[in-house]
Amino acid sequence: MNFELKPLSLAEVAAEKCDAVLVLMGQEFKPARDGFSAFIGRALKDGDAQTAAGKILSAYQPGMTQARKVVLAGMGDGSAKSVRSAVVAGLAAVKSDRLKRLVLAFAGPASPAAIQAAVSAVADATYSYTTTKSKAEPRSLQSICVAAAADLKPAFDRAVAVVAGVEMAKEWANRPANHATPTLLAKAAQGLAKQARVTCEVLGPREAAKLGMGAFMAVAQGSEEPLRFIVLKYSGAAKTVAPTVLVGKGITFDSGGISIKPAAEMDEMKFDMSGAASVLGVFRTLGELKPAINVVGLIPACENLLNGRAVKPGDVVTSMSGQTIEILNTDAEGRLVLCDALTYAERFKPRAVVDIATLTGACVVALGAVRSGLFSPDDTLASALAAAGDAAQDLCWRMPLDDEYAEGLKTQFADVANVAGRMGGAISAAKYLQRFTAKYPWAHLDIAGTAWKSGAAKGATGRPVGLLVEYLLSQPAKASK
Repeated sequence: MNFELKPLSLAEVAAEKCDAVLVLMGQEFKPARDGFSAFIGRALKDGDAQTAAGKILSAYQPGMTQARKVVLAGMGDGSAKSVRSAVVAGLAAVKSDRLKRLVLAFAGPASPAAIQAAVSAVADATYSYTTTKSKAEPRSLQSICVAAAADLKPAFDRAVAVVAGVEMAKEWANRPANHATPTLLAKAAQGLAKQARVTCEVLGPREAAKLGMGAFMAVAQGSEEPLRFIVLKYSGAAKTVAPTVLVGKGITFDSGGISIKPAAEMDEMKFDMSGAASVLGVFRTLGELKPAINVVGLIPACENLLNGRAVKPGDVVTSMSGQTIEILNTDAEGRLVLCDALTYAERFKPRAVVDIATLTGACVVALGAVRSGLFSPDDTLASALAAAGDAAQDLCWRMPLDDEYAEGLKTQFADVANVAGRMGGAISAAKYLQRFTAKYPWAHLDIAGTAWKSGAAKGATGRPVGLLVEYLLSQPAKASK
């Protein structure tokens, strides 16, 4: 899909050849003297059109434009949330197989946040997965012209780059597990290294054993697919600038292992590598934008299956940190692969480490599908991530990390158990991860409720690529110690 920005007036929008025009009307709109502006002004004056967010008025071949269809959509106060509502409602009114070129115009002032929200909403509303379909139906919309002031070009370019990252995350999370094995995920990461400033290293079982990644290897040993530990690096700043490390859970399919999951909706466990997919998406965006920052992406990728070699409840393994872990539940595997990756992250002397994982059903119960769970003992890091989520409309909510929540992780057979009781399960999972993060500022994003949708709209959301990119680009350079 091709996005372009043109500094067009409403009169010039009316002259653009396209299939549809979507006009976002703000509360401050004042019509000019041209026919199209006057049409919008009359519709508002008569009450047929409204500026309230999401309210629409459709017109078929109204005559004063080159478009077959015109939709006037209210964008309220022009905030990112209101703009998204307007675009979603407007596209629902014009969406059809015949829609190839769309002009999206702002009737009223547009902010950088509004531009970003509009571009993101158009991409989300028209996304179509095609990879494993014999008769694919790709998105019909091929070209989107955004009519807005030229000084909004930086915000527009950033939004388009984020869309590329979000759609890469969606692609890999949506793929069935046999089309997104650890090896294939590693090849996708290696493909990103074709971008400027991006490098990729892939470690296999032998290297993981040499590193002592006993927890990671324990999860992988029940599958015929070999594990892959993926190390992506984006180097946009001097070597003295400390990197931010992103750690993405890459369980390409999660059966639960010996603690097997119920059959219902188990197919959705292909989405258990959504954290890894989000890291790939972030690096796709970084390659487009080329910011002056350093970022490392770590993806421990494997399947959690069961065979004669699979890890058993009660087994004790030794993590890369040297801590021993009693595996009471093999379906709590994400924290096992993450803990070794969090220890590996120490070698980069990071300014901060953020892990992203579809970790717990308990987080879905707590926050639903609206906000990702945010856990961090560092107030500065937590505040920055929460603010980035607000700015990107990729929301999260900070959860507690009181030490009392770790009481259930105590065991007489190892240094720590991999699960506590049912109560506060998302928090005890985060407390487990915290044990491996003493040497740097750390945050954990539990995206189990936000990474994908179930039901008729089943599919990956691409979250939290937007949040992560916003956070990375908002941080000032900081030298390594």
